[in-house]
Amino acid sequence: MKNIFKITLLFSLITNVNFNISAQEIIPGAYRINSFKKEIEGKKIGVVANHSSIIINKGESVHLVDSLIDLGFDIRKIFSPEHGFKGDIADGELIKDGKYRNTIDIISLYGSNKEMKVEDIKDLDLIIFDIQDVGVRYYTYLSTLHYVMEALAKSDKGLIVLDRPNPNSHYIDGPVLDLKYSSFIGLHPVPIVYGMTIGEYALMINGENWLENGIKTKLDIIKIKNYNHKSRYLPPIPPSPNLPNIQSILLYPSLAFLEKTPVSIGRGTNIQFQIFGHPDFKSKFFSFIPKPSYGSTNPKQQNQICFGDDLREYQIGSQIELKWLIESYKLINNKKDFFYTDFKKLAGNEILEQQIKSGIDIKDIRASWQAGIDNFKKIRAKYLLYLSLIHI
Repeated sequence: MKNIFKITLLFSLITNVNFNISAQEIIPGAYRINSFKKEIEGKKIGVVANHSSIIINKGESVHLVDSLIDLGFDIRKIFSPEHGFKGDIADGELIKDGKYRNTIDIISLYGSNKEMKVEDIKDLDLIIFDIQDVGVRYYTYLSTLHYVMEALAKSDKGLIVLDRPNPNSHYIDGPVLDLKYSSFIGLHPVPIVYGMTIGEYALMINGENWLENGIKTKLDIIKIKNYNHKSRYLPPIPPSPNLPNIQSILLYPSLAFLEKTPVSIGRGTNIQFQIFGHPDFKSKFFSFIPKPSYGSTNPKQQNQICFGDDLREYQIGSQIELKWLIESYKLINNKKDFFYTDFKKLAGNEILEQQIKSGIDIKDIRASWQAGIDNFKKIRAKYLLYLSLIHI
């Protein structure tokens, strides 16, 4: 069996989050080929996948596409999201179409091609979707899922989602997206952290009529075994170039606010989303210098000494932290240009920017989210596949 990626288990746990630790091994949907092989036998198949679409057995990894080919299934096309099929394309970089094993077309679903084209799937019978998500609204794989579902619904073709655990599934937090600010970094009216697997999320897209004109996708979810929303799960490989470990994944919902400001969150270093800083923050003792690197060819504050905080040992709780965004706004010299235009898209509303500029207390900001979160929880409950004894 050919392995396109030999992978060492890279992640280490640095957290005080209240997880359940299951005595049984968590088994993602991709590992359960026997449970969906009858659905795909004799079918012409497309696969939406990237480097995270792996199956690990005894420490060795094999890509899902290789597994399916070696088992005799007819894989005709591969569709790749942001960062490409191998997960090695820097943020925002152009992703070109290509070939795998010299015969299988790889079609990009990013940039100008982010919406799957109906003509690209006309010669296929169904699509398999297998990508590791991190459970955050502005992580673009959710938007890729949406557009895949829409193209399939228009073509009356089926989708099989191979579900994987969400490492941020143990809580729900953040403002619900105002659809006025809908974009590729957030299409749906959900909080920033929504507490669902990508399979559950696909059910919600269908059930809440979020596709164009309320069309529906023929959908099958291959469930995770031995999992609930309080299960501790460490993705076996980084899900994207700038989320190198579990600490970065857990900090991502909080630090990503700074992406739409002049503040660096460590792109251009090897500790992305575990630090933050800016040349103005000279009262801080920690410093770093962003440089062009794997994952970021043109990082913010390139070649500048940034002073800030090192959060590699920070004990993360079950909520979004606003204090780093607020502190950064207070420390920056040029407050007028602190919030970039796209900050509203990332936050999902225009209110958060106004609240921070006005000096509103964190408790009051968080309180302003609660009604939206409570309403979302009622929607979410209809689509849960993995029930926990602990209510979230």
